[in-house]
Amino acid sequence: MHTSARFDNIHPGLTCEHARQLLMKSISEQESESDFYTAAAHLINCPCVETEKALIGFLQYRLSSCQSVKITKRKIVEVLARLGCVDAIPAIGNCLWSDDVYLVENTVWSLQMLKCHDHAFIEKMIDILQADVANQRIIIQCLASLDISSSIDIIRPFQFNPTPGIKGAAISAIAKLAHDYEKVPQISLNLLLPNQMDRHCAIQDLIDANVIDQSAEIFAAPVSPVFKLRAIRKLYSNNLVDSVETCLLSSLDSLLSCDLSSINCVHRYDQPPSCESLIRDLYNTDFSRCYLALNHLSSCSASEIFLLLKNSWIDEAHNDYGAHYCFICLFGSISDWPRESMPWIIEVLVSSVFNVRPQFQKSRSASVLSLAKLNPGMLCELMEEILSARDSLPWDMRYSLIQAIDNYSELDTAYKSKMILEISDDDKDLFVQARARMALAL
Repeated sequence: MHTSARFDNIHPGLTCEHARQLLMKSISEQESESDFYTAAAHLINCPCVETEKALIGFLQYRLSSCQSVKITKRKIVEVLARLGCVDAIPAIGNCLWSDDVYLVENTVWSLQMLKCHDHAFIEKMIDILQADVANQRIIIQCLASLDISSSIDIIRPFQFNPTPGIKGAAISAIAKLAHDYEKVPQISLNLLLPNQMDRHCAIQDLIDANVIDQSAEIFAAPVSPVFKLRAIRKLYSNNLVDSVETCLLSSLDSLLSCDLSSINCVHRYDQPPSCESLIRDLYNTDFSRCYLALNHLSSCSASEIFLLLKNSWIDEAHNDYGAHYCFICLFGSISDWPRESMPWIIEVLVSSVFNVRPQFQKSRSASVLSLAKLNPGMLCELMEEILSARDSLPWDMRYSLIQAIDNYSELDTAYKSKMILEISDDDKDLFVQARARMALAL
């Protein structure tokens, strides 16, 4: 529900004091209808008593139902929760009685984050669960997270709900609260539903059920790799696993290198589309369609699609984080690019390796592996520069660097070991350590 902390400070010119003052203005004094929301969102960067008072005050005393106030209250309950403000629980909890279903949704999430066990608020959530279809999923998740065992009998019938997200959350909740895992495999079926949101919900439900033995189904799910990596990390962290099996590392290798043969696409083409249509599908917000298009494009003539890809990259893909990732993976999946196209492709991949913009993070590890397939020597040349920022490299990029060097068959064994040790030196990450050990054991 909430955005990543990487995107919090999007108004760097706004001071904390000014943001608090904006919240105190009357509706008519706003210069823009977004002033209240902007101020509330910015205050995540200003943790202090004054900020908490300003946010709580807005929740308690702004009674207007105008849109600018409504959307600001939705944001405020989230910000207060992320600030860990337990003193705000009474003000946040009272929002459960709001007629704004989105505010109720954010309120439930916030009470979960603040680990609220206030009896009145728990009872109100249970009342809403039985009456409000709009927020049933998040309330079930909240009750399970808070270990409200008295809700088991109320949640149990929702395991048969026709809505996949509600059914999955209920199965997960019963697994957690009642230690009844009988229906958990049904959650994995939701990973193959036509609606991508249902697939995303299923992954979260498997995380909440804490079922590490469903990892294979998660890896095969046709969703963004970000969701799958997050799930695997959460499950292994929650289960306090101190070692990683080789089969899991093989699955991680496949995931990070975008091995399409290991992904279950839920869409099919009625007729073979044109190359232009396939490239257009790389922009689709549903990753199942992206994977399907990638699968077809990877078997197309490289000389036929290169100019189409290059023009599309220049026009849009370079700044569209979903398509950006797909293009990067495609570049690495084709080995017979026209000779004259290689300098441009390599330039794109190298640029992506060093692209630190948050929205393009999943492309960095993909770029490492694509570059390693097309020009592994270039990756070796860049290694010193890449590792100069090792402390800030995402774990999956460090993992991919080891994977890339391990797969570089022409590299001298001694030099390969030296490079892998340099990459993994003092690395505390469980998966990076395991991948280094596997590479060094060969």
